[in-house]
Amino acid sequence: MGLPRVAVIGCGNWGKNLVRNFHHLGALSTVCDADLQRLEYIAKEYRGVATTIDYDSVLADASISAIVIATPSDTHFPLARKALLAGKHVYVEKPLARDVKHAEELDELATNANLVLMVGHLLLYHPAVNALKDLIASGELGELLFVRSDRMNFNMSRRDRSVLWDLAPHDISMMSYLLDCESPEVSRVGGWDTLQDGTVDVAYLDLSFPTTIDGKQKVIHGQVRNSWIDPQKVVRLTVNGTKKTAVLNDTQQEDKLAIHSQSAHGGNLIEHPYYPDGEPLHLECEHFLQCVLRGERPRTDANNAYNVVRVLSDVEKRLSSRPGRKEPVLNS
Repeated sequence: MGLPRVAVIGCGNWGKNLVRNFHHLGALSTVCDADLQRLEYIAKEYRGVATTIDYDSVLADASISAIVIATPSDTHFPLARKALLAGKHVYVEKPLARDVKHAEELDELATNANLVLMVGHLLLYHPAVNALKDLIASGELGELLFVRSDRMNFNMSRRDRSVLWDLAPHDISMMSYLLDCESPEVSRVGGWDTLQDGTVDVAYLDLSFPTTIDGKQKVIHGQVRNSWIDPQKVVRLTVNGTKKTAVLNDTQQEDKLAIHSQSAHGGNLIEHPYYPDGEPLHLECEHFLQCVLRGERPRTDANNAYNVVRVLSDVEKRLSSRPGRKEPVLNS
């Protein structure tokens, strides 16, 4: 059986990376976008790949078995729902939906039709993240004390109504995965609309992660910090343990994962554990194709995505930014 034929819907800043990877994997059939200039570029760059502005024509094409959605998050649910109803396997960029009921509906549609539904929680395919997960499981860090994820950049496009819907899905999905926690809970939220336009562009979440370690139930506390107004890009995860502290700095080209500890003389020791090379997005796209071929449920399935949507929906209810507000909006 040959590779599934894939159509990518949306070829903007992130969608073009999906186009590149599925083309490299030999599975790309069609690219659909409302922007004719983008499609013109795709047609020149990828000879033989069809382009169209008509989503319905893509769904009607029997040769296409899988749809990859990389559009603004408020369109994910209707586009994914339509694709599933058309009998297509679906890969949706994060978040799966903006409402928990919509996430549940998509899962039910996929399950009933025996279709693959996968969500683009990229970091669960990151070699360094998986190396860190193994270190945590081995007890290398000792008893876990605290985990914090900082994700900041400068972004003026602001297609989401909150920085949290844009960036926090990465943090929440990664932290939950590392801590083997299916149901993280929010204890406190803070947010600012620095441009006084009602859009939260700086925010933090305090989270608790109920988990089971060595047969004992424990709650590990953590924090997510996101920003759209930081001129220096920060993508950093810190996991504090009783023995060692792990820092995963994804802005570095090499040695992204560092393990910090103290020597017997009080000096700071830094180790750089081995992890295999590989572009996380390439590994993620490859995983999707294999799941379609084998009829397997993906690592980042609707259950994985549901809890991210649940947390962010809860946050949205708590956090209501007001134009002109200079103080943080806090909820506990």
